[in-house]
Amino acid sequence: MLTFEVLEVKNATFDSGAPTQISRQLITTTSGSGLHGSTAPEFPTSHRPMAAAALLLRTHHHPCKPPPPAARAPALCRAAAGTSAGPASAAALRSLAPPTRPELLSLDLPRYDPSRARPVDLAVVGGGPAGLAVAQRVAEAGLSVCAVDPSPALVWPNNYGVWVDEFEAMGLSHCLDTVWPSASVFIDDGRVKSLDRPYARVARRELKSAMMDRCVANGVLFHQAKVAKAVHYDASSILICDDGVSIPATIVLDATGFSRCLVQYDKPYNPGYQVAYGILAEVDGHPFDIDKMLFMDWRDSHLAEGSEIRERNRRIPTFLYAMPFSPTRIFLEETSLVARPGLAMDDIQERMAARLRHLRIRVRSVEEDERCVIPMGGPLPVLPQRVVGIGGTAGMVHPSTGFMVARTLATAPIVADAIVRFLDTGDGRAGLAGDALSAEVWKQLWPANRRRQREFFCFGMDVLLKLDLDGTRRFFDAFFNLEPHYWHGFLSSRLFLPELLMFGLALFGNASNTSRLEIMAKGTGPLGKMIGNLIQDRDG
Repeated sequence: MLTFEVLEVKNATFDSGAPTQISRQLITTTSGSGLHGSTAPEFPTSHRPMAAAALLLRTHHHPCKPPPPAARAPALCRAAAGTSAGPASAAALRSLAPPTRPELLSLDLPRYDPSRARPVDLAVVGGGPAGLAVAQRVAEAGLSVCAVDPSPALVWPNNYGVWVDEFEAMGLSHCLDTVWPSASVFIDDGRVKSLDRPYARVARRELKSAMMDRCVANGVLFHQAKVAKAVHYDASSILICDDGVSIPATIVLDATGFSRCLVQYDKPYNPGYQVAYGILAEVDGHPFDIDKMLFMDWRDSHLAEGSEIRERNRRIPTFLYAMPFSPTRIFLEETSLVARPGLAMDDIQERMAARLRHLRIRVRSVEEDERCVIPMGGPLPVLPQRVVGIGGTAGMVHPSTGFMVARTLATAPIVADAIVRFLDTGDGRAGLAGDALSAEVWKQLWPANRRRQREFFCFGMDVLLKLDLDGTRRFFDAFFNLEPHYWHGFLSSRLFLPELLMFGLALFGNASNTSRLEIMAKGTGPLGKMIGNLIQDRDG
């Protein structure tokens, strides 16, 4: 019996009506990308409204246009006591969704003056973590920067989860609001892994506020609008905004997420999709240790033997991801790691409702809910090209995990320093401009070792796409038995091709005989594809 009762609805997340990303490292920034007609975020939610998600993932829509709007369930709806499993359970879960209330920072932002005759050195399109990180660093170096975003004061709506060591390495540990000393992975009812690696939730309001303060302190100008298009000349570009304002800039950075409007692709876009539904909820209680975050729970005992939903989960499994803040407050997210096409959101919600019923988690109220759709893998953008990208628009989501936040924030200084170095040589000589400038920055963003690393991660994704529930369990049983250096490095994008080959051999050697046979049978095609792409990239 499933009983949901709404007692109180607290602060809700802003929901744009477009698919959003969690990269748990994951993978979404601000809703409203800064591009005309697009609201795709830049980072995934913790990893990560769409009543028609299946249609959304299977329909080819123009990348510069928003996806079909999704209908939301009523914000305050008392679900019937004793709701049975199945679609009614998912409906009861959806009925708890709070109303949309964007959270805004109180900021007095310096505004861009449209009468300005001289181009700014850098125009950043999109106000997510990656875009702001580049803007503040370039401005710190004394160059002029304008950030364009339809809602620059908006607090990013999604829950970002990261490994603590990743944020410590960037000096951002003060932007973590909750830390768990360790994490756990349930392979099945009889096997559980304890991961001795601290995990944390990002304090998104504090992170956004700190980044905006640094931008303002260093003279970044802001323009509140969406960008309709970019027009390029030999030495500069002009951004045409939807409010009629034109912003000339020496170089343009697209930090808008997955809209792919300014950054161009010349190959078919065929990613896998990570799809998740999450709630930050007040509950009567839950069975999880509040000193451990739940990284993955692959158990399926909540699904009835012989049921259609259990068979769907056997073919394309989902797992539970949970951040317990107290005995009665918890973030819960049901996630499909990767599938092509992605699972329907209704399917994800139905599985989550069944799991909550089985775990006897009675939801009293929902503070936030989030729907996450993260494209993973697929081709890189054209390298190089006139507009520089970062984050999702530049193909930086980890193809095997959906992680992106820490990786992108770590890359932002590299991109910013390249812009400063090649735009201003510092020795009295004229810096680069136009295509030559952009080409040098793209080289720093996607050097050969990063492209080869990504090919290996895409190989991993292609194998995961072929695994059913049992195969997925065997894979992660072997994966988390590896030396921490290997699984830490793989999840955090710290291993490059030579070490990744050693990682692969170690994983194969650590796998069961059944898993080895499965990897050989299902990994041969993806392996050949990876080798072919590596050879083509070297020849190019």
